[in-house]
Amino acid sequence: MAYLYNNRRTVRNIVFCAGAALLLLLGSFTPAGRADYKIRKIVIDAGHGGKDSGALGSVSKEKDVALAVALELGALIKKNLPEVEVIYTRKDDTFIPLENRAAIANKAGADVFISIHLNSAANPEAIGTETFIMGLHVNEQNLSVAKRENSVILLEENYEEKYEGFDPKSPESYIMFSLMQNAYLQNSLQLAENIDHQFTKRVGRPSRGVKQAGFLVLWQTTMPSVLVELGFISNKTEEKYLNDELGRTYIASGLYRAFRDYKDELEAMN
Repeated sequence: MAYLYNNRRTVRNIVFCAGAALLLLLGSFTPAGRADYKIRKIVIDAGHGGKDSGALGSVSKEKDVALAVALELGALIKKNLPEVEVIYTRKDDTFIPLENRAAIANKAGADVFISIHLNSAANPEAIGTETFIMGLHVNEQNLSVAKRENSVILLEENYEEKYEGFDPKSPESYIMFSLMQNAYLQNSLQLAENIDHQFTKRVGRPSRGVKQAGFLVLWQTTMPSVLVELGFISNKTEEKYLNDELGRTYIASGLYRAFRDYKDELEAMN
């Protein structure tokens, strides 16, 4: 369900309760307890692309900014963490169906999945980053964000068959997300909190918090996953920042440090 998680203790309590039954069945699902566990693969997903422009600003498109940040994030990881293999869902202006994005990560056996997006709102004053992990919805605002991002499947042929009848416009369709990915919630939350911390404390960006919402691209991945909304392209001030080379570098650097710290934290559990 979609909650605004500004209180981190509340977040953890909700996550632990939601996933407790499944985790008991799965046991120690995470390999972080293994003595030899290392994070070796990350999939970076630049949202939208090709015929799917994503949200539109006054001078830019979501797909272009997301790709620029994704490539810069990948370059930072390659430079500073050479032991980590970086895999992109797209490196250019190509349309990639949502199911293919998740399939790329699953097939690669990735340890982390980060999907990069930009937000949009009817209110031109809306501002701030948002970091999402998988979940259901009770909050209408979070549901509207998920509906917008999920609606890309309408551009795909036979989407009802490929996504088992899922209708991105129907709140009822999100019921299927109830227990999916509970096994990854704790680690996904840890990474999301790291990202939110970097954005607010180091990059100096306004934050709307860490939230849960039912994104198809997160539901279909089989590893800790987050979806990051870098800011509102519908806000002229944020759009200018997101299209500024230095602004994008700060954002990519924040994402890099969040991933680096997450990697160090999990590997230190060995």
